[in-house]
Amino acid sequence: MRKTLSLTLVAALLATGACARKQVAVVTAPPPATQAPPKATNEDDVGLVELPGSQADLIAKAGTDTIHFATDKSDVDVPSRMILTAQAKWMMANPTVRASIEGHADERGTREYNMALGERRANAAKDFLVAQGVPSARLLVTSWGKEKPLAVGSDETAWAQNRREVTVVVK
Repeated sequence: MRKTLSLTLVAALLATGACARKQVAVVTAPPPATQAPPKATNEDDVGLVELPGSQADLIAKAGTDTIHFATDKSDVDVPSRMILTAQAKWMMANPTVRASIEGHADERGTREYNMALGERRANAAKDFLVAQGVPSARLLVTSWGKEKPLAVGSDETAWAQNRREVTVVVK
């Protein structure tokens, strides 16, 4: 640090021409930090902290708030059971949180059919959460049918993303 200050002082003197009549301002470095600031893990990380009981906390602790379904199906498969089990553990650890269990469908089929399918999907997820110990009174079932697509498009990639259930934290 002394070498840096000496170099700074020499540079300041050279910049002013070392004239005796000119005053030189000495710039000192700030004191060293006692603790290094936390480093971001990637470029997009701005150091946000999930609030306990929030949607972000659910996603951080359970891994995701969404499960997916096969075409025209509402049964909960093995990967979805693992996700819902993690969500149930999170719900049990946050006993004041309520959630809307929201079922969705892809764009194919009538509005009425997709509303019923979305409701079956949401109820399947709710039933699994209740079987894991989450009180039924904390879970509200909502069907959006094909009204709120996640992915826009008329191909299997978009349809697969839209056949889903999302657990949404409500206060």
